[in-house]
Amino acid sequence: MLVVTSTVIVWAAVIHAGGGSEDYLTWAVFATLLVSGITTLVQTYRVGILGCGYVLVTGSFEAFIAVAATAIERGGPALLAALVLSAGLVQLVLAHRMALLRRILTHTVTGTMIMLIAAIVMPAAFDMLKTPAGAPAGAVPASACATLAVFVFIALFSSGAWRLWAPFAAIAAGCLTAAAYGHYDLARVFEAPWFGLPSLSGHPGIDLEFGTDFWQLLPAFIFVNVVAATETIVSGISIQRVSWRKERAVDYRAVQGALAADGAGDLLAGLLGSVPMTTYSSSVSLAELTGVASRRVGLYTGVLFAALAVCPKATALFVAIPASVGGAYLMVLLSMLFVFGAKILVRDGIDYRKSLIAGVSFWIGLGFEHGLLFPQYLSAGWSGMLGNGVLTGGVTVIGLTLFLESANSRQRRIETKLDIEALPGILDFLGDFSMRQRLNEEMKQRLEAVAEEALSALVEHLGPEAETRRLRMIARVDSAAAELEFLAGSAEGNLEDRIADLSGDVEPSEQGLALRMLRHRASSVRYAQYNDMDVLTLRLERERS
Repeated sequence: MLVVTSTVIVWAAVIHAGGGSEDYLTWAVFATLLVSGITTLVQTYRVGILGCGYVLVTGSFEAFIAVAATAIERGGPALLAALVLSAGLVQLVLAHRMALLRRILTHTVTGTMIMLIAAIVMPAAFDMLKTPAGAPAGAVPASACATLAVFVFIALFSSGAWRLWAPFAAIAAGCLTAAAYGHYDLARVFEAPWFGLPSLSGHPGIDLEFGTDFWQLLPAFIFVNVVAATETIVSGISIQRVSWRKERAVDYRAVQGALAADGAGDLLAGLLGSVPMTTYSSSVSLAELTGVASRRVGLYTGVLFAALAVCPKATALFVAIPASVGGAYLMVLLSMLFVFGAKILVRDGIDYRKSLIAGVSFWIGLGFEHGLLFPQYLSAGWSGMLGNGVLTGGVTVIGLTLFLESANSRQRRIETKLDIEALPGILDFLGDFSMRQRLNEEMKQRLEAVAEEALSALVEHLGPEAETRRLRMIARVDSAAAELEFLAGSAEGNLEDRIADLSGDVEPSEQGLALRMLRHRASSVRYAQYNDMDVLTLRLERERS
């Protein structure tokens, strides 16, 4: 209900702002719901390399409103379709090369981005609680309070299957309260037909001339699309953390699949004349609130999207929900999303550097979003881009993270075959690295011991595949710790899951003993799998004097 309403309202705002026709609006709503349903199904069940295998609902993205409206105004819906196709290609490229971003997408970055997204969207929820002209006195606060009270009460004091009814019961309570005040207009629902397809004359076609307007608007579309990709990456990481009863390591191949599915959805949207697609972060908060992450939810959602695309009466029913009810409902979801981002931010501990990066980036994003930072110096051409808080805040947190990395890190690398016979060369490399970085003998021996056991664990984990793989090992040091990063070919399974499983009172096997020693020798052990490589990162804190 939340996504359908948001999708329809966003598209109406884009088309009306750009001066689009009613025929195009009818077609666009149909195409958007259809693409949302198909992409949600692909995200849930994976089709080849497309999809993450988790419930990530797909819909339109509010960040595209400004650039999409400008495209319609300057070149019509056909120009918008060409730009959406280009956005889909960018998403597919980012999905293929996402492994290059492995050091950027830290918990500091992802946690800050989730908190920032929730904070930026929250004012929209507050705006929905404003009393419109001509509304009955008391209707808006009464319906909003009824929605909020029922939602919170059921979520706090129920469990299991009963908790699943919190969203539906809250919306029903809000709508009934609004109807009692005469604030729930069902006239448009009664007038709409049960079944119907839009006229093909509403399809805008695709502008393939690639004129001046296309090239002028393309950079803005790419920038906003990177923001959407960041949200998809964050959602792909977050949905894995809330979808399992027992915590598992993040599988970055699933995140790549989520990004690739978004790209394919954009390509389909461009062909059908729809709006750019992205995953909704509310999927994460809904899964955490209800405790339900079954793929059947994604199946039902995708099928219902496709069914609603050809049912104008059902779509009108969603649109008729009073804004006050939707605003109160959205407040709960965004509140949970904000706290979830904070939990990710402090997941690996937080020092003053991470606190500074997260805090400054968060408030810079909000400042630009609300036009409070240097508005007099922003020209009209840049205001649409810099006025997006997700973009400015995201660029800030990523830029500060990279700056800290380059300022504090001194690194060297070696490339060799992934085989235990490569150990002597690796040890010589670490000896030279320790001498150049003036590490003491104790730290040098710790690095060598961890490297030996990490190499053995990787060779054993990859099995016969290790014989055909190359290994790149990167050694870096900063003021607090030394770090070893092993990059090898991808394989099935997840090494970090096995490391985490050894934390209990388990009788270790020979393999388990090696992993236990690795886990206890290093200050932290991280393992990430991508479609094109496996990355094992070991951090050794320096001894404090």
